[in-house]
Order: sequence, then C-alpha cells, then structure tokens
Amino acid sequence: MKRADIEEMFARLQSRDPEPQTELQYSSPFTLLVAVVLSAQATDVGVNRATPGLFALADTPAKMAALGELKIRDKIKTIGLFNTKAKNVLNLSRILVEQYGGEVPRDRAALESLPGVGRKTANVVLNVAFGEPTIAVDTHIFRVGNRTGLAPGKTPDAVEAKLMKAVPAHYRQHAHHWLILHGRYICKARKPDCPACLIRDLCGFKDKTRGIGDALAADEAASGQKWIVKKA
Repeated sequence: MKRADIEEMFARLQSRDPEPQTELQYSSPFTLLVAVVLSAQATDVGVNRATPGLFALADTPAKMAALGELKIRDKIKTIGLFNTKAKNVLNLSRILVEQYGGEVPRDRAALESLPGVGRKTANVVLNVAFGEPTIAVDTHIFRVGNRTGLAPGKTPDAVEAKLMKAVPAHYRQHAHHWLILHGRYICKARKPDCPACLIRDLCGFKDKTRGIGDALAADEAASGQKWIVKKA
C-alpha cells in the first residue's frame, strides 16, 4: 500500500472512531493483564462473561494468589484452555507479588517473563495500560495487514515489524485497536463485508465481496442497460 493511501486509511479510521478502546473489561493494569491472558484462543465476549465473577473476588495480584488455582479455575471454566490459564494466572500473580511489589511492570522483557504472557499480550498491556505505541498482532490484524496490503507477512512478528514501519507515528497509538475492530466487524475472515468498508478503495484485496450496488453496476456495464431499483 502506498504511503499516501496509508495516511488516508488511518485518517478515515480515526474519523469514524477517534478514541478506540479495547473490548475487554478491566479496571486496572492487573485485571487487564489477566483478561488478555485469558483471551488467548478465546473471544473477548467469552472472557467478559467470566471475569466479573473472578475480579469480584480477586482484583489484585495478592488477592488472586490467595484465591488459589481451584477457585480461579472454577471462575474461568467457561473459557477455553481454562486449566492451563488458571495455573498461569495464579503463578503470574505470585511473581508480581514477590518480585514487583504487586504492580504490573511497564517493561516488555519483564512482562514476557510472566507465565502465559507472550509478545502479543505484552504489547496489549503496554498499549492499553501504559499508553505505549505498540501494535499487538492477533488473528484480525494479521489478516487485515495481509489482505489490504498494508503490512503483508508470513508471521505475526513479520506483520508487526512492517506495521511499525508503515503506520505513521501520529496514528500508532490507536492503530492496534482500529485494525482489530476493522478485522473483527468488517474485514472478517470468511466473508469480509467489503460493501460496508470505508477503506475499500484503498485496499489491495483482489476478491472483494460485492453488494447489490456493485452487482448492478457490473451487470449494467456488461449489458449496456440501466437498471432501476425500487425501494420496498
């Protein structure tokens, strides 16, 4: 994608949603960290169903460590991989208490050393909790980066590296959420809603889906006949 088109793309995304927010429910850097860990291979909707009950009992590392694995597991059992996630949440809570005074560190290496925390999770926490201009490449951003031509790459790390170069600095803070939301609701995996896409003319996707207006325009071009669509 050309630099001018990238600038226009993010200008439009910003105009539609000036202050995008994560859809995960949280009240602190710690509850955000736990929610993101739980969201691996799960939907935000599913995580948001489980975390209110968990956070009502334990919204700090000390309370979570005291809660214990069995009770954590019971609260998140509706989420995929809940056994492993319960262990990770317990252990990362203990580490935060023992090594970081109960605070979530604002440091990538420290975050990635925690159980269940990889680069994507660390990027989300750094961006959302601490305002760092990071871009966490999940399945939605990976798809949008490749499909549009904005940042094609074979791995999430490759897409992230290209995004950090391609996205203008003044849009980088919110780029993560704009791209996730665009991928989640418009540029969907199985059937992208191209007719509703506000960056459609800038996108390099060759197999764009067509709305009725597109279909009529193609038929008119092929037949030379003007079709009139009456409203119901």
